Amino acid sequence: MTLAAPTHLLLNIPADVRQQLWQQSGAHSSPATRWQAYLNRLSLHAVVQWLREEEDRDARSWPRESSIASIWELTNGAAVQLSDGTRLAIVADEATDDRELCVPQEWVDIPSWAAQYYVAAQVDPEEGWVRLWGYATRQQVIVQGRYEAGDRAYCLDAEALTQDMGLLNVTRELCPVDSPQSVVVPLPPLPLAQIESLLQRLGNPEVVLPRLTVPFQVWGALLEHDGWRQRLYRQRAGLPDWRSVASWLREGVSDVAAQFGWQRLQMVEVMAGARGAATQAEALLSKSVTIGDRAYHLRVIPQGELSEGRWRFELTPDSGRIPAGTTLRLLTEDLQPFEGNADEAATDVEALFVDVAIASGEGIVWEISPAPDDYEREILRF
Repeated sequence: MTLAAPTHLLLNIPADVRQQLWQQSGAHSSPATRWQAYLNRLSLHAVVQWLREEEDRDARSWPRESSIASIWELTNGAAVQLSDGTRLAIVADEATDDRELCVPQEWVDIPSWAAQYYVAAQVDPEEGWVRLWGYATRQQVIVQGRYEAGDRAYCLDAEALTQDMGLLNVTRELCPVDSPQSVVVPLPPLPLAQIESLLQRLGNPEVVLPRLTVPFQVWGALLEHDGWRQRLYRQRAGLPDWRSVASWLREGVSDVAAQFGWQRLQMVEVMAGARGAATQAEALLSKSVTIGDRAYHLRVIPQGELSEGRWRFELTPDSGRIPAGTTLRLLTEDLQPFEGNADEAATDVEALFVDVAIASGEGIVWEISPAPDDYEREILRF
């Protein structure tokens, strides 16, 4: 880390790291989106490393690496999550013009994406550096910035930014900014039929700028649903979609499912914890999740033959019992509840489970409350 100007930070990236990040940016629909992903990877890597060395050793990218490519296929920008819950959105640009910071609307008006701070980053891939030259709060971006409808971006003049990057940590400590998630207007839910139409239309890579093709509230709701965003990305990039849960049990977990933490386990008998029920199964799916500082296992267990479509979702702790108030919940693909879709611990229990009958081709989204660390919505197809 060296100073690029009296108040700016220049973060250097070694050539071997740049090569590795370029290789990681390969799965995209066009050279333009791959380059966008590469610039964002460079800026995100540099900022995370700087924060880990200087301020917060637990700083991490948001969302996690397995799903972040789906954002860069569709819009510019990256985010860093700090251990105290603060989120920094990094807006990368190759331009040498420091006149303004333009933040894509997704990072401001999608509730789960919004950040406390927005950081301007100039990237030079050939020389291998990222220059951080200013930052602003979300409130500044909205109130002092101007909304550019043609680009769907909030643009803030350089004079309105704090250009002394050394003040960022001091500002966070002395004048903390509340999480914006509680004040951002929620986006309206989208019916499943509309989603399928949107995915078919926008999943065509010949649609060069899908983010400008439909109204923002529709676009934002589509991107905020992690499972739908993943489907859109994979369609545009020509990547295989998730196979069904039944196929994972028959043939092994797909690479993309493994990236999201799923594994296939052989098991003769799985007990349903405190409820005293049991099911015979040759194999089940399991995923490790962390809630606070405790480890759990989420399991998907067939109840009988796979063709029968009867399944159990079960949550068990690594040790001890599940605290009262914890809830395991299932929703339809478009996030609608249904009868018997949740199990809540009234007292401390050994396990939570929900039994469900699922038709072939149907999708299910699981939730746990309190939410696991790094939780993202997944659509499990049956």
